[in-house]
Amino acid sequence: MLGAIIGDIVGSRFEWDNYKAKDFEFFTNDCFFTDDSVMSLALCEALLESKPDFSDLREQAVAKMRALGEAYPDAGYGRTFSCWLYFDDPQPYNSYGNGSAMRVSGIVYATNTLEQVKQLSLMVTDVTHNHPEGIKGAEATAVTAFMAKQGATMQAIRDYINANYYPMDFTLDGIRDSYMFNETCQHTVPQALMAFFESTSYEDAIRNAISIGGDSDTLAAITGAVAECYYGIPQKLREQGMSYLDERLLGVLRAFEAKYPPKVAEL
Repeated sequence: MLGAIIGDIVGSRFEWDNYKAKDFEFFTNDCFFTDDSVMSLALCEALLESKPDFSDLREQAVAKMRALGEAYPDAGYGRTFSCWLYFDDPQPYNSYGNGSAMRVSGIVYATNTLEQVKQLSLMVTDVTHNHPEGIKGAEATAVTAFMAKQGATMQAIRDYINANYYPMDFTLDGIRDSYMFNETCQHTVPQALMAFFESTSYEDAIRNAISIGGDSDTLAAITGAVAECYYGIPQKLREQGMSYLDERLLGVLRAFEAKYPPKVAEL
């Protein structure tokens, strides 16, 4: 779960000032959490407060996203989502934006089967992003992270995503020069997953994601969510990442990790 948040924080200073290389300082005073972290934690809170069978997860997701969204109004939400936060009767708005994928990682820890991952991914996604591409992007992210958490090999995960979601027939080096800012799932999620597939560690995965430019915080949040499940996060990076969160957000993270312990890398 923290993997997505660290990716968001590290990528925050590059969203409007892309840096297409991997040799950057990981954490600086210019880093900050954005809507990616806030909404990820909102869905964690929804999972914690849902019924054991998650039958009320949709309602909880709406309530928690609106509550934290209103508490952090300047976190950087898209215009339509910002309106959704304050609607009297919030309804999905056919979005295929990458916001559905950056916030979904918490469900990976609360589920036990691939089918349950897909079911819960839909429940927390289609309350806003009910376009097929928005649903697909969130599900692909959750499925990749779940398979990684379950111990599947990198190649097995890549083959599954290639067969069921997106063609993994490109390289980061091949797209780095031409890749541009894009807020859609279909032009963010495959690139974020490739940053994981080409990685050698959690930190390397984040560096890969930043290095192609684009919507850097969201790319790195998606990549980080998956990379945490595969590699774990070194304790030093965990501590550094958590230092950027305030007490309210830290409280949600700690409660979630108390129920669903994270994977911590040895180094």
